[in-house]
Amino acid sequence: MSVPVSRFAPTPSGRMHLGNVFCALVSYLSAKRRGGRCILRIEDLDLARCRAMADETPRLLDDLAYFGFEFDGPLLYQSERGDVYQKYYDLLCEKGLIYPCYCSRAALHAASAPHASDNTPLYDRRCYFRMLQGVPPPVGKRPAMRCIVPDETVTFFDMLQGKYEENLQKACSDFVVRRADGVFAYQLAVVVDDALSGVTDVVRGLDLLSSTPRQIYLCRLFGFEVPRYCHIPLLTDATGRRLSKREGDGCMETVRKKYPDPAPVLGALAAAAGILKKPEPVTLADLIPLFDPEKLPRTPTVCMPEI
Repeated sequence: MSVPVSRFAPTPSGRMHLGNVFCALVSYLSAKRRGGRCILRIEDLDLARCRAMADETPRLLDDLAYFGFEFDGPLLYQSERGDVYQKYYDLLCEKGLIYPCYCSRAALHAASAPHASDNTPLYDRRCYFRMLQGVPPPVGKRPAMRCIVPDETVTFFDMLQGKYEENLQKACSDFVVRRADGVFAYQLAVVVDDALSGVTDVVRGLDLLSSTPRQIYLCRLFGFEVPRYCHIPLLTDATGRRLSKREGDGCMETVRKKYPDPAPVLGALAAAAGILKKPEPVTLADLIPLFDPEKLPRTPTVCMPEI
C-alpha cells in the first residue's frame, strides 16, 4: 500500500475562518493517523484577485502555525505553475477535446437551460455547434476554452457520501478549462496538482462533491490514478448558516484575539468532527491517535460547538 497523502488547498482571497480550519484538520488527521503526509497548496490561480489581498497568504500560514499544523514537502503556489498546466491543456487539444467559447457569463445565466448542481449554467454547446457550422467568431473577443464531455456517467464511492454518479453531458456539459483572460480553470489545475503531488486522499467540503466527476474524467484522460474522495459536512453557526469568508464568520482574527491558546478551539472543531464526544482543550498531536474516519458526521452540515 502506498503512503497516504492528503492536502489542504486554501484560496488566499480573505482571512481564513473556522470552516476552513475544520477542513484542514480532517485532511491533516486522516493522513497523519495512518503515518502519511499532508501537503499545503495555495490556490491562487486568479492572481489578480489574490494580489489585491497580498497580505492574506502570510496570515493564512500564520493561522495554520497557530494551530500547530506541520505540512510536508514544499509549499506549492498555483500561480507559479502555469507551464505545468499548459502541458496538460495541450494534451486535451491534441485529443481534439478543446474548443473556444465566446459566451458571456451573463448570457449563460440568462439562458433557459437547467443549471448544474454546483450552480453553474448547464452549457448548451452553442459555440461548439457554431464552430462546426463554420460561423466566424466575434471580432476582438477572447474566448474561454471548453473541454468536450461524453454522454457517459461517472460513478465513484465517497468515504462519507457513499455512491455518487453523474452523467457529464446532462449534469454539467462541456466545462471551461481555460478562462478568457488566459487563467487556467480550477478543474484542470486541481487535477494536475493532486496527481503530480502524489495525493491519494482528497478531503474537502461537501459543496465540491458535484465537481468531482469532471475531475475524475480529466484524471482518466491524463492517465492519472483517481484519488480517494472524502467530502465532509460544511461547518455552520448555531442558526445553521454556513460559515463563510464573505460574512466574516468565525474569522481567525476574532478567534485569535479571544483565544491566545488554540487548545479550546481545536477541541471544539474536534467535537464537530466526531473525534471528541464533547469540546475540551487539546493539541493537534493529541488528536492524531484519536482520529477515526468512521466517526465523521455524514450530515450535509455540522454545527460549530460554542467555545
